[in-house]
Amino acid sequence: MTLKILALTAAVASAVFGVGHDIPKPADVPQPAAASASRLEITKGGTKEKPLVYDGKGQSVQGITVEADNVVVQNYKADKPSAPGVELTGDNITLQNVTVTSPQGGDGDGLRFFGNDLKILNNTISGTRNTDGRHADCMQTFADGTPASQRVLIEGNRCEQIDNMCLMAEGPNDGEGDGNGHSSDFTLRNNYCETLDASQALMIEDIQKLVVEGNTFAAKPDKAIGLAIHSTDARIGKNTVSKDIGCYVGIDDTSRPGYQGPTPSCEP
Repeated sequence: MTLKILALTAAVASAVFGVGHDIPKPADVPQPAAASASRLEITKGGTKEKPLVYDGKGQSVQGITVEADNVVVQNYKADKPSAPGVELTGDNITLQNVTVTSPQGGDGDGLRFFGNDLKILNNTISGTRNTDGRHADCMQTFADGTPASQRVLIEGNRCEQIDNMCLMAEGPNDGEGDGNGHSSDFTLRNNYCETLDASQALMIEDIQKLVVEGNTFAAKPDKAIGLAIHSTDARIGKNTVSKDIGCYVGIDDTSRPGYQGPTPSCEP
């Protein structure tokens, strides 16, 4: 069963869209009973200046699907939702303070995102499992019949007990995409990443202008960051890397133009 909710218009807090704005109290969003047995489906948005705010206030749902522009989704919990636990498609979407635990079925991903001007803030995703041939990432994006993504901020999130990668990001021209558009301007800042089985914590293919700084890479994959297939102009800042990770940055020749950061020491 799918849960559809109409949100009321509310301005977005300054913590999301900039410092120095007044922080109004979010409007209440009607929450029907027994929502914990349903997946939240959001298809209505606001405007760029006044997104619609969907505030779960700690409510449990069986996953979240957003197909709308100009929305804020916050304060929901999803325990064993159908994978992906959260799927975002649209522009100017903020997802914050959402918890996804042990997504089930599909490819096992915690979060998939597609679109421009996305903010993924202070969420916790845990327990993705590579059982039955899955590639269960904490977060994933690609561009094959789905929009390429630009201006994506991923900040303050925790990826815990993740079998596959914390982020698998593939642009439209990686050889498997549809060739439409470009994926660029991704910032990953102050996230915790614990990947258990994959060779890389972050695998980036055909994403230009990537910033990775202030993150913690835990567990012991072969490498923390892989840059491949024209992932140019990447900037790798001060991250904390477990001593059990043999290679900090792996890179191929097509991704070296514009690279700034520690000397790469392996292939991606």
